[in-house]
Amino acid sequence: MQHGRVAPPQRTAFIAGLNRLLSAGERTGILAPARFSKDALMEAAARKTGLSDFGDPWFERPFEVLLDAVLGEARLNLAGQHSAVQQFNKVLTDRLWAQQWFDRFPEILERPIPRPVVIVGPMRSGTTRLHRLLASDRRFTHMRSFETISPVPRPDFEDVLAGKAKDFRPVLASRVMKVARAANPRTLSIHPTGPYEPEEELGLLVSSMWGMKHDAQWQVPSYSSWCAAEDATPAYRHLANLLRLIGWSQRASPLRPWILKTPQHMLDLPALLNVFPDARLIFTHRDPRSLVGSAASLAWNQTIIYSDSVDPARIGRDWLAKTEQQIERMRAAREGLDPERMIDVQYEDMDQDWRGEMERVYRFLDLDMAPAEAKMADYLERSKSLKRHPHVYRLSDFHVSSDEVAERFADYVRAFDVPTSGWGESAGPRMGANAATAPIQRERRRRFG
Repeated sequence: MQHGRVAPPQRTAFIAGLNRLLSAGERTGILAPARFSKDALMEAAARKTGLSDFGDPWFERPFEVLLDAVLGEARLNLAGQHSAVQQFNKVLTDRLWAQQWFDRFPEILERPIPRPVVIVGPMRSGTTRLHRLLASDRRFTHMRSFETISPVPRPDFEDVLAGKAKDFRPVLASRVMKVARAANPRTLSIHPTGPYEPEEELGLLVSSMWGMKHDAQWQVPSYSSWCAAEDATPAYRHLANLLRLIGWSQRASPLRPWILKTPQHMLDLPALLNVFPDARLIFTHRDPRSLVGSAASLAWNQTIIYSDSVDPARIGRDWLAKTEQQIERMRAAREGLDPERMIDVQYEDMDQDWRGEMERVYRFLDLDMAPAEAKMADYLERSKSLKRHPHVYRLSDFHVSSDEVAERFADYVRAFDVPTSGWGESAGPRMGANAATAPIQRERRRRFG
């Protein structure tokens, strides 16, 4: 990361052209303006599907709060408005279809989810790499990117299971990714993926109108504040049911543990453990300057697609605070957990010796890594073609100083022995675990290398 304040990269001309097209459509009456009414959106989804059961009505409250924030705070351009309505329509349609599948095949909800392996880390802390390495092992079950975009099969999916039709969801995912690349190609450089690549379950939380995906694409601070004070357990119950549906649609053995990961778990670890009480937890850590800079860059590159009024300084302050909140809530939630069920992994250690770190993770999981090692190496080689352009960002792009990050996260760096470089002595570079965590850290290294 370089110093010197400069403007962050801007979006492509694609969105400007789309906004002009949408404006002409609304002006001529060809296109109706986007409507942000909860009742109207739910009624439209019911008419489209011919269904009426959305499942647990808990989701309606976060939906209301989110709609108010989108209307009052997000300052969406026309492309952003219509994109938001499409997103809400899809979530509501998926909820209706999901409930139909649960009613038609009650055995779906009886599928066990034994001892999932959950990767818990801040945005940009290496969770994707670790998740995809573990997903290379066929002894685990994982979601694919097209299932994050469309977690619920269409009503004709029985024809797919019978071999009479092809699943349309990968095709839809490919189209969505092409549009995203046209709108801002940097978003897929920051988080490279493809329809069949292993992917996180954030979309399953979006199905309950929950989660930081909304923070990363829209400016909705009142929604974020509201979520911070709520118990997310109902959203995680729905996530678990969608995992059961996805596992059923994959014809995956219900005995194979799931590999899960999304930064949202940093905020909602108690809710996750309410729903998955036997989860095994892998915590990832990284130099906070990289966490804040990379997260702000990701949010910036998404937010500028949907709004013409985005301030890089505000993005920087927001994601400095959000990263701090993620870490504080994670630390509070893990205080009472049995050390035997968790392990810590450093981003830099994975960079330097991924095999050694993964062997340590596999010892923690009581598994032999050898059967999966070749597939892991294949993934790392394939990932080079996925990420053709490196993610370049600077803290100064977002008016955040390295010294401030070092000061605010010094205790985190000490507590978890996070490798850093270039921090002043007063900021607390890699100085070893503090008294509260040193015994746990030593025990983890003794047991797992």
